[in-house]
Amino acid sequence: MKTITTFALFFFTLFVVNSLAAQEDYEKKIEVLKSQKAKITEQEKDALKYEVADINERFEDGLISAEEAKTLKEAAAQKRALNIENRLMIIDNQIALLERNEGVLLTHIKVDSVEEGQIRIGIDIGGKPGESFIFNSKPWKKEIKYDRRTYSDFVLAVGLNNAIIDGQSLDESPYKLGGSRFFEMGWQWRTRVFQNTNFLRLNYGFSFQFNGLKIKDNQYLVLNDQGNAELQDFDFELQKAKFRMDNLVFPVHLEFGPSKLKKTEKTMRYSLHNQFRLGIGAYGGFNLGTRQKLKYNQDGDSVKDKLKRDYNTNDLIYGLSAYAGFDGVLLYLKYDLNPIFSNAEIEQRNVSLGLRFDL
Repeated sequence: MKTITTFALFFFTLFVVNSLAAQEDYEKKIEVLKSQKAKITEQEKDALKYEVADINERFEDGLISAEEAKTLKEAAAQKRALNIENRLMIIDNQIALLERNEGVLLTHIKVDSVEEGQIRIGIDIGGKPGESFIFNSKPWKKEIKYDRRTYSDFVLAVGLNNAIIDGQSLDESPYKLGGSRFFEMGWQWRTRVFQNTNFLRLNYGFSFQFNGLKIKDNQYLVLNDQGNAELQDFDFELQKAKFRMDNLVFPVHLEFGPSKLKKTEKTMRYSLHNQFRLGIGAYGGFNLGTRQKLKYNQDGDSVKDKLKRDYNTNDLIYGLSAYAGFDGVLLYLKYDLNPIFSNAEIEQRNVSLGLRFDL
């Protein structure tokens, strides 16, 4: 009898403890839901500020008219007001459901705070957790830096290529002026040097350069007995003879030019849109490979030779470069200080002129 009484007391105590814990648990859930109501209004207002700031920026850039800006702002305000109304109604319904049933539900809503600015709402069925959903009470941009000093761009450049040869002018060059071209692509970072002005920027990154030289006068490049590259006459009539160097370089430029300062409550940005830019700098890197393409007719057959060889070119690449223009379209000049070929009797240095696009 004493044993039965002891077990009964134990289970009664366990029931009371569980009941009190359940009561405390559902009250905590209600408090969490109530705290989210203020955050919902704050979030939607912050989101509206971002939308209005974006509309103002588009208006200042001339992308939309004043009337369009006004219409967009009114639509954004109406959307955010409805969001607040609907989301508060959802929270109020959840609170009413918990209070009416004192947390005892056949299928009930489990609410717990995931982290600051978030609510997870999950459904428990038969004591087993089901799907859960996370609602953010923060704007879609978690963290926006007030002042960004560094930006990045994809760099693309194309244009004419040739070689500066000691004792010769470009008119006397053995390479075709119009047929020799270069192509460059890479990535750069642009950092504002001073705290309170954007007039001077430091640009740095990496680029792949492809410098092509189209050889004229039915000649092609060969290595002589001393192991040096030189031009010789080809045995057949050449339709095309093209030599190409592929380089990986790391350019660094000091960039000068004005910019537009745009400030909002949340951000401060310097814009280079439609602004003049001038960059002066240098680059250094490595020669990744050299190749020569020959196209000619032999015994009535069209022949294409692709020769990937070491033409005794310099492994280290270094030179000077400059660009100038507006926005992301720039006139671009680069000049290799290193000779193209090592130990050559007459030194040749690659030079390029074209357009550069910062995208």
